[in-house]
Amino acid sequence: MVSSGGLSCGAHMAPHEVHLAQPTARPPDYHHALSAARHRVTSANQWTESQLMGRRWPIGCVALEITQRCNLDCTACYLSEHSEAVKDIPLEELFRRIDLIFDHYGPNTNVQVTGGDPTLRKRDELVAIVRRLSQKSMRPALLTNGIRAKRELLVELAKAGLVDVAFHVDITQGRKGYGSEVALNEVRKEYIERARGLPLSVMFNTTVVDRNFEEISEIVEFFVRNCDVVRLASFQLQADTGRTVLGRRSDAITIQSVQEQIEKGARSPISFDTLRVGHARCNRYGMIFVANNRAYDALDDRRSLEALLKRMPLLSFDRRSRSKVIATFVKGILTSPYLSFKAAGWLLRKAWQAKSDLWAARGRVNKLSFVIHNFMDACRLERDRVDACAFMAMTGRGPISMCLHNAKRDAFILAPVRLSGPEGDRFWNPLSGEPTEKSAGTHRPPNPNRRAAKARLKRALAAAGAAVAG
Repeated sequence: MVSSGGLSCGAHMAPHEVHLAQPTARPPDYHHALSAARHRVTSANQWTESQLMGRRWPIGCVALEITQRCNLDCTACYLSEHSEAVKDIPLEELFRRIDLIFDHYGPNTNVQVTGGDPTLRKRDELVAIVRRLSQKSMRPALLTNGIRAKRELLVELAKAGLVDVAFHVDITQGRKGYGSEVALNEVRKEYIERARGLPLSVMFNTTVVDRNFEEISEIVEFFVRNCDVVRLASFQLQADTGRTVLGRRSDAITIQSVQEQIEKGARSPISFDTLRVGHARCNRYGMIFVANNRAYDALDDRRSLEALLKRMPLLSFDRRSRSKVIATFVKGILTSPYLSFKAAGWLLRKAWQAKSDLWAARGRVNKLSFVIHNFMDACRLERDRVDACAFMAMTGRGPISMCLHNAKRDAFILAPVRLSGPEGDRFWNPLSGEPTEKSAGTHRPPNPNRRAAKARLKRALAAAGAAVAG
């Protein structure tokens, strides 16, 4: 079955559907995950010859929120007004959720350790969480604003098994002294140097809003110049969800327009439609090779890539080492004369295309990937996109689509947590942080933090006024 692309808007979930939606039930074992994923994307009319979910992976990524606290106050924040009142989930419950992720999706699952900002968790607990994920043969990534992610912490986390570190840096965070998105390249450069030389795959996340949309191409230029360290740049379209004060994004910000900005910055066409992960209206992936600071589209030969996907054995790539990735890929290619022939032809064509830059760079080539995430507004969740979601959030009762989780976050973060012990079950209160003998049901603070919400709105309006004046 070949999809027509799935670009038209799907039917929206009614409020009662959102209210009744529940996390995915635990499967008999993780071996069911791949076939279940294929069924979901096929039902959403998203199955193609280059669809990775259901063919290579049962899921793109699972978010494990280890705290609701944050040391920034983003104007596009997806947390809820009650999030700051919630205590950190007990470590034993997080370990149980890690085991639950494995039960659902199995080894090599990409798990994003996130929050809030996960570095606000006690350091020994954060290290223990990363180590637990690594011991379960999953791939832990740290999503952080970087403020507390110093070199020493990154070294310790890398030793514990951290695979990726994703730094979230953009203008919505209101970092003092930085009046534009381009000015924040100073922060990005500092973070790059912190991670340089460590066995980590370094990524950057940028929320795309009206205020920084025109600067995206310049940010991409920065990532291209620093692709000796940066492996992936993720651009996430503003969504009206959580406690954001920005509302719905303008019609100018679309997957297509952001793609054009990325291509402008890379100074190269980029094939964002060759590979698919989940739903086409949710995610786009592109990749370039960079030689002598010049970009070349890596995924422009769709037919050869589809042939490789059909015959290539399922491989596990260690993203922490470029040489190991190349060695694993070559090993997979050599399993088949057909694959070897296809790969050799593709490599020769690419080498000829970039021959002058390869000569100038003395054969040094770097890879840089781009991801566009189109998150949904809380009141405009499309059923087929939720059903084919590639980015799940882990709750105490199982995984659920991240967009759906953000739309009803309080139902999960304010629910009591059952803790099992030798003396029987207890129920942890997320507001007091104390265990009780009986569950009191979902806890509700008397009032959301309206003062904080008004402060965010005031700063957003001031920033918008400054942008107009400038």
